[in-house]
Amino acid sequence: MVGDVRGKPVTYKLVVTPVLGNTFTELHMKDVQVPAHYEARVFIGYDKESNQIIAHWLDNFGAKYSIPHGTGNITENTIQFQIPYSHGPFRDTLTFDPIKKTWLFEIEASESSGNWKHFAKYEIKK
Repeated sequence: MVGDVRGKPVTYKLVVTPVLGNTFTELHMKDVQVPAHYEARVFIGYDKESNQIIAHWLDNFGAKYSIPHGTGNITENTIQFQIPYSHGPFRDTLTFDPIKKTWLFEIEASESSGNWKHFAKYEIKK
């Protein structure tokens, strides 16, 4: 998992695992630096009743940044959800490229104008 956060290059090891009886997919991201500067676990599940994605983002910034959860949808090769943080929503978009067999993971922060601003972008390869 290679990309940037706020324009600074980063590389993470990513392990993706079905968890809790296949009700969630866990994305475990960990910075490859030793010691790691960043680590996150993202749990993405699908709710059949509401036809929505439910996402929980937990990272080493602490518990207060793990709420609220995100909600969104799946459209063709794209999973997108928004997390309505008190300081402004974030939008996470994962898009699968079936030709390259890679994922693009983009994270955007909302601006007061209503536009979305780049926060992070990663290419995910096996």
